[in-house]
Amino acid sequence: MHKSDKILHWLPRILGILAIAFISIFALDAFDPKLTLWQQLVAFAIHLVPSFILLVILIIAWKKEFIGGLIFLVIALLFSPVIFVHNFRMNNSIGISLAIIASINLPFIIIGLLFIWNHKRKKERIQKPMGGNEPNLKGGS
Repeated sequence: MHKSDKILHWLPRILGILAIAFISIFALDAFDPKLTLWQQLVAFAIHLVPSFILLVILIIAWKKEFIGGLIFLVIALLFSPVIFVHNFRMNNSIGISLAIIASINLPFIIIGLLFIWNHKRKKERIQKPMGGNEPNLKGGS
């Protein structure tokens, strides 16, 4: 495996872990001193549901790169309008809302594209004969 193949293999996986960790940070807003410890823990667990879903998708992508990459792309693209509308209602700013979409969804779009690209490169390598030692089928010498 070439160095570039190793990088392309591990890059979407590492970025996926980092992006899920970033999303998980938002679950910390579940902690409110006005709530009991149990209420805070339940709220925290509920806030972590998107991270758990993304983790399952990452596991799928780890094994089935093309399918996982597509799922990352579809989820990121489908949730973009939802995230935009939600944030626009809160801050009435198109720029801020677009920046929030970029910070949340763009990493998952990139991760999805990297998984798909890696899948296609592996498929091309399998279909291409290695080292150019293919037999001469035209006849002659």
